[in-house]
Amino acid sequence: MTFLRSIRPLAILFLITTVMFIAGRSYLFAWNVDATVLLAGNCILFAVTLFSFYLFARSLHATNPYAITRMIYGSVMVRLVVCLVAVLTYILIERKNVNKAAIIGCLVLYVVYTGMEVAIVTKKSKQQKNV
Repeated sequence: MTFLRSIRPLAILFLITTVMFIAGRSYLFAWNVDATVLLAGNCILFAVTLFSFYLFARSLHATNPYAITRMIYGSVMVRLVVCLVAVLTYILIERKNVNKAAIIGCLVLYVVYTGMEVAIVTKKSKQQKNV
């Protein structure tokens, strides 16, 4: 139950951004931003964040005090590699039709998801230490 409560802010962020990208498709098109790329990036980032939260939940019960720190750095690296593979795949598929504005939008989403995750994980690790 606490795991679900922990990811609630991320789920809310995911839902809000998804609704904004779908509802604001015409505005994004006017700014030459591909909403489909943003939606795909949002889904990938949310999935990777859920995976890293799973790793975090496992690391809370570790006896090594540095396990949580390693998990945070590891999850950031995993997210970075997954996003890099996703962007390279998109570039290889689209070739000359790559939407750079959408890639920059996904980069902004990356920073937001990473910041939220680190803040939540830090808060949870402090709560776990105090228990």
